[in-house]
Amino acid sequence: MRNSFIPAALLSLMFAVSTFGQEAARKNGTAASSSTTAPAPVIAISATSTPADLAKAAFLAQGGEKFRTVQNMTLRGSAQLYPPNSAQSIPASFAIVTAGDKFRMEIDARPIFVFKQIFDGQNTYSSMPNVEAPPLSRFGMSVLKLYDQPGYKISALPDKKKLRAFRIVDPDGYTTDFFIDATTARVMSFLIYYQDHTMGTENSKFKDVDGVLVPWSFSQRFEMPQGAFFAEFSVKDVKLNQTLGEDVFAMPN
Repeated sequence: MRNSFIPAALLSLMFAVSTFGQEAARKNGTAASSSTTAPAPVIAISATSTPADLAKAAFLAQGGEKFRTVQNMTLRGSAQLYPPNSAQSIPASFAIVTAGDKFRMEIDARPIFVFKQIFDGQNTYSSMPNVEAPPLSRFGMSVLKLYDQPGYKISALPDKKKLRAFRIVDPDGYTTDFFIDATTARVMSFLIYYQDHTMGTENSKFKDVDGVLVPWSFSQRFEMPQGAFFAEFSVKDVKLNQTLGEDVFAMPN
């Protein structure tokens, strides 16, 4: 369990900076919603909205230019991690710091495992070998920030229940499928495809932090041959655009 479960927790935290959890709500027998006090979107969504319209509405709902220009983000919180075919969760705490392509993450699920990974923009350190994560800047909300830049292609997808859908493919072919609330334009879930694996992230709660929409409760599902890993996350603290210490992304000696 210990070695096989690490990738799920890692991938969940990798996308915590921009992720979101209807799966958790379904497990509790309730329907997920973006918020009972969610404001109307800057751009109204209609049946005739194009994929580009949907992408722009989602971008603005996340905070627009404030969302695009976030320099760094620090997230801390708790998690419940579920191995394949198991109803028994592993409690953990997590912390992740991102700044552009740089990141540092820590998962503390003692006594089962403690995990740390750092990427300084060029080099990667992992406290456990053979753990690889997708490049942060190529998927998820990082791609939504760049939806209107040259080389990014937006196309239509079938709606999923009450969620409108569209796909963004970056210049190198990395793909993210987005599903947004038809009323608020908030990204309620997205799927990424990496090395023949599918990773799904869904949200149940957001908070506005300095004008940027941040996921507060979310879940993630990672499909593997041995079954699906599942994790539920609860954010306790978020800090944006802080002065980071020089040692945050330093490689261990």
